[in-house]
Amino acid sequence: MSLHEKYECLKNIIKGCGSLAVAFSGGADSALLLKAAHNTLGDCAVAVTARLDLCPESEFAAAADFCEKEKITHIVCEPDVLKIEGVAQNSPDRCYLCKNEILAEIKKAVKPYNVKYIAEGSHADDDIADRPGFRAVLEHKLKSPLREAGLTKPEIRELSKWLGLATWDKPASPCLATRFEFGEAITKEKLGMAGLAERLLHGLGFTQIRVRVHGKLARIEIDPGEFPKITSPGISDKIYREFKKYGFDYVALDLRGYRSGSMGEALR
Repeated sequence: MSLHEKYECLKNIIKGCGSLAVAFSGGADSALLLKAAHNTLGDCAVAVTARLDLCPESEFAAAADFCEKEKITHIVCEPDVLKIEGVAQNSPDRCYLCKNEILAEIKKAVKPYNVKYIAEGSHADDDIADRPGFRAVLEHKLKSPLREAGLTKPEIRELSKWLGLATWDKPASPCLATRFEFGEAITKEKLGMAGLAERLLHGLGFTQIRVRVHGKLARIEIDPGEFPKITSPGISDKIYREFKKYGFDYVALDLRGYRSGSMGEALR
């Protein structure tokens, strides 16, 4: 199936919903889904965003800006997921527990809008077996139109660029809880440290990054091609000074570079 055919398939899936609320994080996947839904259903498509301590405030701001520019109704809920037993304690099933609460709150938030379905942005390249939160998606019976249409991540980026979406090349940004080892308690203070550290690195021009938190040690993951830049005296000195202000005692560069899910490597 060609990319054009997949996009037509996506629109047909959305059209069949009649009305739809898109769980919108502001990332590339949910942005394409929301744009397609709004183009297809007009005002019968709305966005709903969970504003969380686990996500950088900049991500929420980007989602709000997107909806404002596209003139899409934007519903916001604010579940306090750190109060859920197992989430703040960072248990291995944290992602499922958190997602379950978020989706329950999203359902409540969209109820006054009388939408028939709620959709989320997983796609054909997502490994469901490696995403505990997807169990909550299935239990809450959300639709996954991108996945149903067989769209892959590269295809989502290509379509987003074609549609003129600024999110077409936006790096993935999973919640800040992924920066901590299982078993290490998650607090608003620690989340703030990780968020500030990553914002600094983005501001210095680094794109695909993670700052993994090991107590008072920050382990930076970036593309190996950017090692010369981050280790240059002016940049490395600035990073160390600022990270100290955020509350870190030590700053380390991971020589394996950026990779998704590195906090779970010890469990595999």
